[in-house]
Amino acid sequence: MISETILLTGATGYVGGRLLERLAQTSHTVRCLVRDASRLRGRPGAEQAEIVEADVLEPESLKGAFDGVSTLFYLVHSMGAADGFEQADRIAAENVIKEAKRSGVQRIVYLGGLGREGDADSPHLRSRHEVGAILRESGIPTLELRASIVIGPGSLSFDLVRSLVERLPLMITPRWVRSLAQPIHIDDVLDYLMAGLSGPTTDVVEIGGPDRVGYSDLLLEYARQRSLRRWILHVPFLTARLSSLWLGLVTPVYARVGRKLIDSLRHDTIVEQDRAATAFPQIQPRGVAEAIANALHDEESGVLSTRWMDALSSSGHVPTWRGITWARRRIDSRETYIPAQPSVVWTVVSRIGGQAGYYYGNWLWQLRGALDLLVGGVGMRRGRRDPDEFFAGDTVDFWRVEHVEPIRVVRLVAQIRLPGRAWLQFELKPERDGTLLRQTAIYDPMGAAGLLYWWSVAPFHHLIFGGMLRGLHEAALENSDPAGQGKLGEGTIVT
Repeated sequence: MISETILLTGATGYVGGRLLERLAQTSHTVRCLVRDASRLRGRPGAEQAEIVEADVLEPESLKGAFDGVSTLFYLVHSMGAADGFEQADRIAAENVIKEAKRSGVQRIVYLGGLGREGDADSPHLRSRHEVGAILRESGIPTLELRASIVIGPGSLSFDLVRSLVERLPLMITPRWVRSLAQPIHIDDVLDYLMAGLSGPTTDVVEIGGPDRVGYSDLLLEYARQRSLRRWILHVPFLTARLSSLWLGLVTPVYARVGRKLIDSLRHDTIVEQDRAATAFPQIQPRGVAEAIANALHDEESGVLSTRWMDALSSSGHVPTWRGITWARRRIDSRETYIPAQPSVVWTVVSRIGGQAGYYYGNWLWQLRGALDLLVGGVGMRRGRRDPDEFFAGDTVDFWRVEHVEPIRVVRLVAQIRLPGRAWLQFELKPERDGTLLRQTAIYDPMGAAGLLYWWSVAPFHHLIFGGMLRGLHEAALENSDPAGQGKLGEGTIVT
């Protein structure tokens, strides 16, 4: 195989992250285009790749990123972003094409969505097809792969199926669960993408597994494999909006993402041409039962290489802060001296969230997440991709890791709906025979509503944040020298 330079966009997404791992095992030079290079730290294959920081919505940042590239994998999509994502996807594709043509890119491989061209009432499918058309009409040979439901550990569709079946013995479902689809396992999608390096170009190839099923069939097959007795009751009156709110209450799918997902699921997404079998006869996609079995097996490992919710575009609520009047920043800062090495303290801090909880008052954190769900926010059910280590860009319940320097500092940004912006930061400073741990909650109020929110929750800060710091202190002592003794320092509050 002749070595070439490959540019991968969307490397921090669900499919892109797994494709990076595959590409890193080849003899090709792999270059990843990401907005924040730190978000690839610790990801499989990232150490073998060249990292270029750029934004597909900012054409000036793309200059030089495509130099020497022969094949471009285009895996950019912003389905979870705010309204207007169609325009953003269009602009992104046009910016990328302009730079790719200037740099002499010879091939594009794009992953789009199955569905008839006439399904105009689904913005998601409409956008996927429009982007494909922009790429194909660029003059650069383009292979557009179109897939339906992707099944795999950490995928959006699999998370949806698992959450519904595990939590609801009786599932009251709308009509869209009976629309036909041809689910495909994530590994089969990756096989097709990799084959695209040398396969046909300037073509639309529909890919899918051998089974044509409805979402209700996926639910029942999952239940069968988990030995769970489940019943499905179809009702005709659940609109896309009501369905998305329902999904937001019982699954990790945020209401905004859920509505766009449902808009596409209402249509049949099945393979209607056999070009995949002709162009890629070596690939034999697995059926639904095997795909679900493999996903269940892989999830037992506990650590997933990628999850759909860790993509920045999945947040479902991307506020616009331009023109907003901010009040003075509010800060709740507390610190404690711990007679333990920084590495020990960092291990304890790094386990915050997910199954480990917050070291104090977990039910209060769950309550705050539940309140966020009621207003269409992300809630607490995103958990963690890795239970023991922070990676920039990863989700931690309703937080996202904004910045991390191991054994020194980690900053989490809140993604719940707030009249302002909020962060939670932990800083470690080595001291003689121990570590000074500083815990800081930061809040930028947005006008009068933001100030009112701050003062309404301020009485709980000493309880929640003080309790969390004490819990971190005690857990660090338990993980250090059993004979170690230390006195919890007084917390200070600055407003």
